[in-house]
Amino acid sequence: MVPINYLAVLVAAIASMVLGFLWYEQLFGKYWMQLMGFTSESMAEAKKKGMTMQYSLMTVGSLVMSYVLANAVIFGSAYLGATGITAGIMAGFWNWLGFIAPVTLGSVIWEGNSWKLWVLNNGYYLVSLSVMGTILSVWK
Repeated sequence: MVPINYLAVLVAAIASMVLGFLWYEQLFGKYWMQLMGFTSESMAEAKKKGMTMQYSLMTVGSLVMSYVLANAVIFGSAYLGATGITAGIMAGFWNWLGFIAPVTLGSVIWEGNSWKLWVLNNGYYLVSLSVMGTILSVWK
């Protein structure tokens, strides 16, 4: 059985959620809203309706991603011999490049979203996976 530090998985998932708040609310919120075609009024209306379900689903998704990334860090460290922060950043980068970046291309190719939105969203996932990988690799 693979030795997973479940507390590190939880902390990494929480870090991803906090980064998401900072990324989409504080750093790039207005730009993201513009790219998505949202207005302040439409965002206020969505917040009035409550976003508990959306945040709950994102939390579950972050936990799953963190758990899978923990496995990737362990297997990648064993295979590549990388340890510590380097192993975490490498695991985050390769998982982003192999899974997130190609899959999200569909939003540009088939759904008509802009490349700017793709870069913004993928920037978040690249940073998020790197932060999560670092937490998971340092805190074994």
